[in-house]
Amino acid sequence: MTRTARAFWLRSPGHGEIREVALPGPGPGEVVVRTLYSGVSRGTETLVFRGGVPESQHTAMRAPFQDGAFPGPVKYGYLNVGLVEEGPRSLRGRTVFCLYPHQTRYVVPASAVAPVPEGVPAPRAVLAGTVETAVNAAWDAAPLLGDRITVVGAGMVGASVAAVLARFPAVRVQLVDARPERAEVARALGVDFALPEGAAGDRDLVVHASATEQGLARSLELLAPEGTVLELSWYGDRRVSLPLGEAFHSRRLVVRSSQVGTVSPARGARRGYADRMALALELLADPAFDALVTGECGFEELPRVLPGLASGELPGLCHRVRYADGSAVPPG
Repeated sequence: MTRTARAFWLRSPGHGEIREVALPGPGPGEVVVRTLYSGVSRGTETLVFRGGVPESQHTAMRAPFQDGAFPGPVKYGYLNVGLVEEGPRSLRGRTVFCLYPHQTRYVVPASAVAPVPEGVPAPRAVLAGTVETAVNAAWDAAPLLGDRITVVGAGMVGASVAAVLARFPAVRVQLVDARPERAEVARALGVDFALPEGAAGDRDLVVHASATEQGLARSLELLAPEGTVLELSWYGDRRVSLPLGEAFHSRRLVVRSSQVGTVSPARGARRGYADRMALALELLADPAFDALVTGECGFEELPRVLPGLASGELPGLCHRVRYADGSAVPPG
């Protein structure tokens, strides 16, 4: 019997659809996963939906289990939580996280899934990919005891970074965003909040995650002498200008990039991708992260909902997608 699954595909920029896809039988060392929830990454994934991936970055931007190619048709996504139905005995029946697109059922190597700890609810575990980015950023930032840190941009990534950095001893974290309603997110995460014009200055470290030119410029203004801006934003095909005049050189400021595609060099010799993901899942035992999930829809609604997410018509942070039975054809 040929088994099938249903998958969300970007047919062309701005236009998505649900397609039926063949589901191969699992080979040795592979698992069949029935999706319970997936998440929409509002930064990268909505940029892909709009067709904003530069041609020079088509290879670098590929998701681990992407099908098709940019700008489309392409099956893209990387926040997926499901239940292992077939595979090694140690994984069968376990809830797992996988960097897989929006699809009701899928087959991947067992090494590609990370077991979700018992203390982490499956609906919250869709945040694992974003919290993993925050873990990598924290490794890159290497904050010191008592540092004054600002995170500019209270989106999924920025809020996750603020939550992770706030766990460091005696560190004071302020989350900055132009939207006053993000103060509620900061409060839930246990960090201070400010609008850009009221943000505290003289900061040892600023993490920029607003993906705006204005946010990057403000990040530089907030630094103490010899401070560092850690740049997490992905601008796609947009060019941004950076004010490197004025006091940039006299204050010896630093702008440094951070990207989750590579394990931070600060830990790369001793930690691998699986270690980093396991740590992210462990951190998600904290219910404060529930504040990052601000919307939900059914899988079949995704073609209608994603345009609103990409345009900003549907505001919020992580948008969670819930699934029913995962496939029209049960495993045989």
